Amino acid sequence: MSTAPTFQFVESDVRPKDVRLATWICFFAWTFAVYDFVLFGNLLPKLAADLGWRAAQSTGINTWVTAGTALVAFAIGPIVDRIGRRKGILIAVAGAAVASLLTATVGWVVGIAAGLGIVFLVLVRSLAGLGYAEQAINAAYLNEMFAHSHSDPAKARRRGLIYSLVQSGWPVGSVLAAGSVYLLFPIGGWALCFAVAAIPAVFIIIAGRWLKESPQFGHRHQIDKMMKDGRVEEAQQLGKKYGIDVSEKASPLISVFRGESLRSTLTIGGAFLLNWLGVLSFSILGTSLLTAPDGKNVAFNNALLVLVISNATAFAGYLFHGWLGDRIGRRNAIGIGWILCAISFFTMLQAPNGNFPLIIGLYSAGLFFLIGPFSALLFFTGESFPVHTRATGSSIINASGQVGAIIGGLLITATLAAGAGWINATLWWGVIPILASGLLIFAARNVDPSKVRKD
Repeated sequence: MSTAPTFQFVESDVRPKDVRLATWICFFAWTFAVYDFVLFGNLLPKLAADLGWRAAQSTGINTWVTAGTALVAFAIGPIVDRIGRRKGILIAVAGAAVASLLTATVGWVVGIAAGLGIVFLVLVRSLAGLGYAEQAINAAYLNEMFAHSHSDPAKARRRGLIYSLVQSGWPVGSVLAAGSVYLLFPIGGWALCFAVAAIPAVFIIIAGRWLKESPQFGHRHQIDKMMKDGRVEEAQQLGKKYGIDVSEKASPLISVFRGESLRSTLTIGGAFLLNWLGVLSFSILGTSLLTAPDGKNVAFNNALLVLVISNATAFAGYLFHGWLGDRIGRRNAIGIGWILCAISFFTMLQAPNGNFPLIIGLYSAGLFFLIGPFSALLFFTGESFPVHTRATGSSIINASGQVGAIIGGLLITATLAAGAGWINATLWWGVIPILASGLLIFAARNVDPSKVRKD
């Protein structure tokens, strides 16, 4: 006599208002994860000055932090595919908050032992990789929630635009981080900035109590329970009903490198990695390129102007590519965007120095087509994997961006050290990788934006 399953999922429990609430929570969770993530970059020079670190030492520490971030962001995916999307979101939010709080105590640890303080900082900021992983978890979760609430073709064609609003938490979080530095740093220094960054997580975790697990994960979890209880025939019937491959029993970390998942892992992951070389060149190091005498030699000392241009451009780019992906397919929107990005930045590098309007106009266009496609890319990642590997695949691809940042940093540093200058460094390790990423993404499987993946 068969036993009742230990997990029951009732699909009608997930209502449209639950999906709307989940969308807002994901937006705020990502916004404040970015807030913490960007805050570290903004305050690293001040932190290094207070702790007596040399410039080279500070750069080395940041490289180790980036590597740790990638490792943590990679590791969370298989866990989320096991425990669920809802718990994954709460873990990511809590992890980013703990990282912020512990970062505020780095000064005390360094006071005890300088070497121990550096190791402590690297470990703590690696934990912040949970916050960076928030976008991958959001992509998996909302992809599945939208598949439940936007199943007809008319609604399905609005999913990308809605998700682009969630992903716009990046520019919003970046502006909040800059604002908090402006307001809080004069009062309590960098430690106060990090301590305050942990506060929003409390409210997000409280709101997370009302999050519902996604229907697709619920179905998969129920099938796995049935299989473990020996109710194979019932599990197969349920899998057939929801289009879930019951035969796939391997761990998500193994499954993501075989079958239909392998193509998505290699093509989207490779494109993501290559493109992050461009993100490092033109977004993260954009100010250095613009102001360097061997770059564009622009008198661009107003950091607020750079911030406004880059984040306003990113916000507009997110919405445009989210909208475009709903109409021509996300893969096509990403590829076209990145190819136009490469053209814009190449033209900017060739533009005569001293023409401020032309250089900034082309720089803004490049950022629009560089950052904007990420809103389509993350949602495209979610719809390119089955439920069994969705979070794992999304996390691997997301972590590959940090790997790209490390590779790009090493290549640009070596090129500059050889005396090639910023123009050549960003041409070779910015423009060309961006163009390659735009071409490579076309090797990924195309997904009809009007169709909803139920598995």
